[in-house]
Amino acid sequence: MKKYLVFALAILILTACKDNTSEKAENPKEFDLLITNAKVVDVQNNKILQNQVIGITSDTIRFIDKMSESNSFKAKETFDAENKFVMPGLWDMHVHFRGGDSLIEENKDFLPLYLAFGVTTVRDAGGDMTPSVLDWRRKTAKGEIAGPRIFTSGPKLDGANPAWPGSISVTNKAEIKKALDSLQKLKVDYVKMYDGSLTPEIFYGIIEEAENRKMKTTGHMPMDANFLKAVDLGLDGTEHMYYVLKACSPVGDSLGNLGKGYGIINDLVKTYDEDLAASVFSTLNNQETTVTPTLHIGKTLGNILDTDHSKDKTLSYIGKGIQKTYNGRIESAKRARAAGSDIHSTTEEMFAAMIVPMQKAGVTLLAGSDAGPFNSFVYPGESLHAELQELVLAGLTPQQALITSVVNGPKFFDLERYYGSLEKGKVGDLLILDKNPLEKIENTRSIKFIIKNDKIYTPDELLKDL
Repeated sequence: MKKYLVFALAILILTACKDNTSEKAENPKEFDLLITNAKVVDVQNNKILQNQVIGITSDTIRFIDKMSESNSFKAKETFDAENKFVMPGLWDMHVHFRGGDSLIEENKDFLPLYLAFGVTTVRDAGGDMTPSVLDWRRKTAKGEIAGPRIFTSGPKLDGANPAWPGSISVTNKAEIKKALDSLQKLKVDYVKMYDGSLTPEIFYGIIEEAENRKMKTTGHMPMDANFLKAVDLGLDGTEHMYYVLKACSPVGDSLGNLGKGYGIINDLVKTYDEDLAASVFSTLNNQETTVTPTLHIGKTLGNILDTDHSKDKTLSYIGKGIQKTYNGRIESAKRARAAGSDIHSTTEEMFAAMIVPMQKAGVTLLAGSDAGPFNSFVYPGESLHAELQELVLAGLTPQQALITSVVNGPKFFDLERYYGSLEKGKVGDLLILDKNPLEKIENTRSIKFIIKNDKIYTPDELLKDL
């Protein structure tokens, strides 16, 4: 699987994060921000480093060690962590900004909401307000507005009749090249495909051409396409679990060719084969193909008709226009129930059962919430914590669940050198928690402070104007 850096934002990050000390050459112990008395959460090694001091300059960790020499340090600002837990910021690897021009400002309000919940980086999976998202990407990276760093696919690539507004229609080889030219001109960070009307041939063709251009690919797959063929061609990731499930059924391709789309899910669950699944998971590991399970949204939508969300605390931070978009999923669930079909409850148990075998096989799992307009009651920021909890309920340890976010998120973009842990030379996106998240995954919610772009925020401060 290809290894390379993403486009404009990655270049900006790398420029900002080079571990040179030219700014402070006269005294490397002078920092913009000095954090003392920290319990550092070492996610990768599943341990807590006691009594640490962290020096940050220009959004980059320049020093981290025991507190013994802290009295000799100088800083523009010193912050006493008071023996609270300090960990890297969370990454949500599947979110959406969308809903048309009338909802741009309500989508923009998601930015401080994500940050208030400790999500310091998001991967936007396509929508219909690309110019605004690209502007937010630039401004959040520079610290001009409070919000997470944004990686974006720009417009999705779909078939002759795109399922979502703003998508690019691709129906032949010439249009594949034209579409990817357009995305490269926009300097997007990866390519997102959608299966509204995308044909298998064009799906494969996009992957091949993107591979030639060293562009990352992920997304949805046409149900009549072959998942392992796509992986072999260079597919970097898959969103949701349907397509992995299909590959784990010995009759999956035969069912996919019936033209029933997602109507084959029940049969895929019934014919799931553990031995075949083990082979599929081994291939995903060998090819370094990521999987974003999005378990929380499946449970939320599966229970949408039986859960009263009117008193959800986070609902009050969601704009009225975006709240109206939630009605679509509700009406869809009503139609499905009337027809005797409920795809979410059918797949929920199956998808959860696949998590531990994939993890044990070495598959790179990504934490993604699918938060955004139209995805009812899946709230920006909060839903990433819920996704981590679902992964633990599925059998992962708190450490393994955290890895899907803070370690594997950067890994997708080949940015492990700059993110994933608190070390010298890495980006200083930090959370300060009251409780140890390695002991209990719910403790990721105990956020006292968020540090990003050398600025210290509290959740209440970020939420006060929403």
